[in-house]
Amino acid sequence: MVRVIERPSWILLAVYRMLMAIFLLLILSLLGGTLYALIFRGALVRGGQELSAPAGGTEIPAGVFAGIGRLRTASAGSQPATVILSVAFPYDRGDRPFSEELAAKTGNFRTLTVNYFAALSAAELRRKDEGEIKQELLEQYNRILRLGAIEKLYFNDYIVID
Repeated sequence: MVRVIERPSWILLAVYRMLMAIFLLLILSLLGGTLYALIFRGALVRGGQELSAPAGGTEIPAGVFAGIGRLRTASAGSQPATVILSVAFPYDRGDRPFSEELAAKTGNFRTLTVNYFAALSAAELRRKDEGEIKQELLEQYNRILRLGAIEKLYFNDYIVID
């Protein structure tokens, strides 16, 4: 009995080899990118931000937490005002547990901020200055934090529309 083995066409073989080459290049580029990120991890974590050096000479990675984002909420009262606000604050990026806590509490920060402005009428918002509002929000934020504290709040936007 004679057994006949058919050879695949040279076109199919060429396509197969080309696909395998592309697949191997993709794998090599993924591995190369991963190794690059691991080797130069510090530059990627800092995101190109400069470091501020304290008096002791050691470097503290400075960062600004703006994860709360822009909020739009209504104030209390029969004639509610619309408040547009975005909150940011500095923190130490080198303190990983505190950074993770901030990221985990972002929803809580948003809820506290919306509830704070929902409890104030438009007249109360006009009476209070920005510094007083920042201080009250700062106290509320720090009450829910366990691994660190926020020292200063900044408003990138603070608009009250009647």
